[in-house]
This record gives sequence, structure tokens and C-alpha cells, in this order.
Amino acid sequence: MAKIIDGKAIAKEIHGEIADEVRSLSEKHGKVPGLAVVIVGTREDTQSFVLMKRKACAEVGIKSFELGLPEDVSETEVIATVHELNANPDVHGILVQLPLPKHINEDNVLSEISIEKDVDGFHPLNIGKLAMKGREPLFMPCTPKGCLELLSRSGISIKGKKAVVLGRSNIVGLPVALLLLKAGATVTIVRFHAPDSAKIICEADIVIAAAGQAMMIKGDWLKPGAAVIDVGTIWPDSYS
Repeated sequence: MAKIIDGKAIAKEIHGEIADEVRSLSEKHGKVPGLAVVIVGTREDTQSFVLMKRKACAEVGIKSFELGLPEDVSETEVIATVHELNANPDVHGILVQLPLPKHINEDNVLSEISIEKDVDGFHPLNIGKLAMKGREPLFMPCTPKGCLELLSRSGISIKGKKAVVLGRSNIVGLPVALLLLKAGATVTIVRFHAPDSAKIICEADIVIAAAGQAMMIKGDWLKPGAAVIDVGTIWPDSYS
């Protein structure tokens, strides 16, 4: 019989642990962590994600900052906002909500976040260290790290297993593949609509679906006992 990985229960457990850590920091140093989120435009999925982050911060005692910028803001103005947050001592982590409008180069913006505040783990130095054997980034991309946390807290070992990642985005697919490699798995990244997808997935012990499209993996593609994590929320204009 299939065993459901209860993400909500695990998240509640983690929230409790973080709340304890935040209280300890407050008692020792009289200060709590501050998380700033830069939002450009009014995409429905962006607003939903930011609302969840704001709620999570409130639950664990983290101070939340939100900076909303108009859709037509210039790249220079977004970078200036990031620089202001870099210099703000009350801000300890900075998230730039992706995707950004097409006229803004995401790499240019993300590269300007101080590596000490790059809690999304998207700075080239953090991603570079994630890809290197024997190196550890200051921060890891949060959704991929969450996938491995779900596996770990569900008692699913990774070392020596065959893992398949469906999708290769910089936000989830690629970094989760790198994390699985670091954890000792043999990893295959499957491209969307690859003709041999079913054959590859049916051999996997661990499957991470990060394709941004529903119903891509069929039930009869999964071998008995495989661990499966579906990462995304599907939006009409979602991207991968």
C-alpha cells in the first residue's frame, strides 16, 4: 500500500523548530531575523507565493519586509532596491520573487544580492559551490532543499538510489539534481516530452516532478516502493 509523504505535517514540525531557534536568538541578542521579499508586478502566482512566505514568517517570529515594484520598473531600479536591502542591518535574507518581467535580466539582479543574504541560494557563487564536490554553499535553493528534507524526515535514504528529476529549471530541477548527487544518488534529468521518459522513470527509486505541468507522469510509470515528490503548483501561465 502506498505511503503518503505528509508535507503539511512535516512543515508544521519544521516551523516549530525554527520558532524555537528564533526565540533563542531574540533572548540572546535582542534581535530576530529579517526577511525581505522584492516583488515586481502583480502576477497571481507571485502574490500567492509571497502571501505564503509572509504567513510562514509570522508563524515563526521572523520579521517580514515586502517591497512591491511596478511591472514597468527598470532593471537599474530593481538593482538599487537590492543594494538598499544589502545595506540594511535589519534584513538578513533577501528574496527576489521570480520570474521577473522579460525586460529585466534575472541574472543581473540575482548577482547583486549579497552572498551573505542570498537565502534563495541563487547567487552564482552559491550555485557554483553547490555543483562542486567538497564545497558547500552558504545557502541552498529552498524548494530543492525542502524536497530532500521531505525524503529525510520520511525515512527515505538517498545514497545509492536511482533518482529521476523531471524538469531542469534553475529554480528547482537543476539544483535538486545537484543536491541528490551530493547525497549519493545516481541522478537522471528527464527533459519534457522525451520519448523514453516512461522507461527512465519506471527504473527510479526517487522521482522529483518539477515540470510545471500537471499529469506528465502516469501511475504505471512508477515502480513499487518508489518515492515521489510533486514540487509545483500549476498556474495557467506557469513557467519551467
